[in-house]
Amino acid sequence: MTQFNELGLAEPILRALEDAGYNEPTPIQREAIPALIEGRDVLGIAQTGTGKTAAFVLPILHSISADNKRPAPKTCRALILSPTRELSAQILENLRGYAQHMRISSALVVGGLKIGPQVKMLARGVDVVVATPGRLLDLVRSGAVSLSQVRTLVLDEADQMLDLGFIPAIRDIVSRLPQDRQTALLSATMPKPIKALAHDLLTDPKQISVAPASRPIERIEQSVVLTPRDSKRDLLLELLSDRSVERSIVFTRTKRGADRVNKSLVQYGLKSAAIHGDKTQGQRVKALDGFKSGHVKILVATDIAARGIDVDDVSHVVNYELPNIPESYVHRIGRTARAGKTGVAVSLCDPSEYEYLCDIEKLTGVEIERAIVGEEADFFAEARNTKPVKKKRSRSRNNQGQGQGQRAQGQNAQDHKPRGQKPRGPKSQGPKSQGQRGERQQGDGQRAEGKPFRGDRAPRGERPDQAARSERKPGRSQERSGERQQARGDAGGKPRRPRKRRTGNASQGSGGAHVPA
Repeated sequence: MTQFNELGLAEPILRALEDAGYNEPTPIQREAIPALIEGRDVLGIAQTGTGKTAAFVLPILHSISADNKRPAPKTCRALILSPTRELSAQILENLRGYAQHMRISSALVVGGLKIGPQVKMLARGVDVVVATPGRLLDLVRSGAVSLSQVRTLVLDEADQMLDLGFIPAIRDIVSRLPQDRQTALLSATMPKPIKALAHDLLTDPKQISVAPASRPIERIEQSVVLTPRDSKRDLLLELLSDRSVERSIVFTRTKRGADRVNKSLVQYGLKSAAIHGDKTQGQRVKALDGFKSGHVKILVATDIAARGIDVDDVSHVVNYELPNIPESYVHRIGRTARAGKTGVAVSLCDPSEYEYLCDIEKLTGVEIERAIVGEEADFFAEARNTKPVKKKRSRSRNNQGQGQGQRAQGQNAQDHKPRGQKPRGPKSQGPKSQGQRGERQQGDGQRAEGKPFRGDRAPRGERPDQAARSERKPGRSQERSGERQQARGDAGGKPRRPRKRRTGNASQGSGGAHVPA
């Protein structure tokens, strides 16, 4: 099969593909589309830029075209889950392009947008919902949408959803779906948790692997510059000022770093915009639209945007900071060399990131061409003495996969106390530092204010009997209360009014009011 018209797709879909100039399917499309049309589950391993979106969108549209029934209110017939707002919006844009000659309703359900319009659209019932797990689960729990009529489920970029901590939410969503459904799971890598998820969700799936896991596209010209950290900014400005750079994406590890880099580029006179998890949805959409239209030449992004940017004419990708997860490198540079074109990927590596470079080369099996700024001996001497950022996958949904390595570099996030300052929260159970109130020093048995602490009390067996300890003289509390009232009067203060004792039930007296004794 070498043409789309040989895959068994409906005629309106073929017309849309012809209008878009698509004639020959990619390898994953060639294998996945027939399997999904037949109703089989699919497990696909393919890197970004290989045409995964069309591989699962076209069979969904074909299935809906064969059934002219309208969806019931508050239901949908197909559900596509993706990890980020940008990727969800990109999938929906492609879906509507392929369905331009069909009458199919679709909805985008993501966080960062007003929930009212999403609820209103779902109330009518839609054919396809493209969503992020968090917002969809909120709407399901509120009763705004029911998943009981879903016939096709697609999990796109499953490994990134793992990194962002969405797997529990996905399992919650799947538990609300019908057992009799078709499921497709697509991922760029296949870690053990994703294998376990696929085993639980898929039934006798057709496994498709069109490229080695985490292997960069051969059309990308890769290079790395070994440089001191202080020289990165000047190198970046020099690189992006070159006329051969038509449209480029600059990646950083942290959100704060993205803002700093973007500010430097704007001050230098370059048309740049930043996109990361702290930006509002409106700011992110504006930045992406400006980048796609060409008004913005440079987009500074964090890894959360690495798989949500689908622009065919990106000529250069610059890793201003190398990722501390090797797989992220492949996803980053996959933003260039799309649609059969070539691209350039340049990485700036300081001594603290050299270990990341070695991990990337080991994973990809490619020795990246190197250049060095300054003395080679000084660079490697500093690299040996520098402790790299701890490599770990983000498990929290709230941090959206960003900020990796930020605190290790001494740049504490705003929601963390500065290093050395006592954090808020439960009191520590361990020994307290010198000079703190309530200080305990081993062996002296005294508090900081000269009061004995609990450790000096007699053992429990030698203490007075609990009953004896609890005995008090009758009227003691009233006596103390009177003393306090007299002291207030002697000091010139106004004595408190004695508390009135109320008797009787609420029905006594006029209007059921209590009568004081």
